[in-house]
Amino acid sequence: MLKKILFAAIAMSLLIGAIIFAKLGQFTAMDEAGQNMVLPPETVTAMLVDDTQWEQTIVATATVTAVQGVNVSAETGGRVSRIDFKSGAIVKAGDVLIQLDTASEDAQLASAEATASLARANLTRVRKLSKQNLSSQDALDSAEAKVKETVAQAHNVRALIAKKTVKAPFSGRLGLRLINLGEILREGDDIVSLQTLDPIYVDFSIPQKSLLRLKPGLEVRVTVDAAPGKTFTGKILATNPEVDPVTRSVRVRAKIANPDEILRAGMFANASVVMPEKQTVLPVAATAIAYATFGDSVFVVEQQKNDQSGETELVLRQQFVRLGQARGDFVDVIDGLNAGETVVTSGVFKLRSGMKVVIDNTLAPEPALDPQPSDS
Repeated sequence: MLKKILFAAIAMSLLIGAIIFAKLGQFTAMDEAGQNMVLPPETVTAMLVDDTQWEQTIVATATVTAVQGVNVSAETGGRVSRIDFKSGAIVKAGDVLIQLDTASEDAQLASAEATASLARANLTRVRKLSKQNLSSQDALDSAEAKVKETVAQAHNVRALIAKKTVKAPFSGRLGLRLINLGEILREGDDIVSLQTLDPIYVDFSIPQKSLLRLKPGLEVRVTVDAAPGKTFTGKILATNPEVDPVTRSVRVRAKIANPDEILRAGMFANASVVMPEKQTVLPVAATAIAYATFGDSVFVVEQQKNDQSGETELVLRQQFVRLGQARGDFVDVIDGLNAGETVVTSGVFKLRSGMKVVIDNTLAPEPALDPQPSDS
């Protein structure tokens, strides 16, 4: 029994040894194959880095404001007898908008004019008698005062009638009609909104540190969500003479041409003030940056000669950089790169220093300073 157990143990040991020997041979072969294997170069997209000039801008959120805008209201009460405008119409200064009923005032005016006429006739008779010394000076003064009083009363009624004729105070576009024919209006009731839309103002605030850089006449570019892809240009009109003590910012107003009346009062907008001076930068595509907590880097493509084949190959070198401002699809590299170097612009997360690459920009998207992606 003992011999059988010993024989089985020896046989098992020989079998295990044979398996281990075979596996060691396989591992050795795999290691030799790995050492002799040459990985194919990685296909990447790349760009040549070069100096360029960037416009210096001050960006702010803005509000569109009408040059002149008002809710036209009734100066006095009365019944609406005539409406002379349509909602959304363009009017000129002085155009009649509505007419309130003036029947009572017309009767008062006729009475006042008759009284004034009688007072003038009486004054004429008193003057004749006064020249003949048949009337006292007191009677003449009373007659002259009566004429002035009655004329003033007539003017007062005419002014009241004029107030019941509501006219456009300035030229512009009307809004929605807020009244109806025959409606009784009270003093101060809104009739319609009137806005001057061309040109139009754009108001925004900038930090006080940029105040001295602003001057009237600097170009301002404005964009709104209502007109994607369209930029409105204008000039700085004025800056507020005081700084907000809470936000430490100053209010700026720009005047923008708005011939199509796309910009409307109250709109939210983005404003960019273009500075006269430009800045020299070294921009790279934002996709070329490998962001990391220990430092941002790019992969520079360099040419190296293969000692075995003698051919020139493209090899990567990881270069740590210091970044500046970003604009559009680009980021300014302040330090770490030189003009004329080529950097990889895609797939940087899977690259490593010393890797061989092949550049293929066939399908590479073109970066832009002002990208306008389509709405999907």
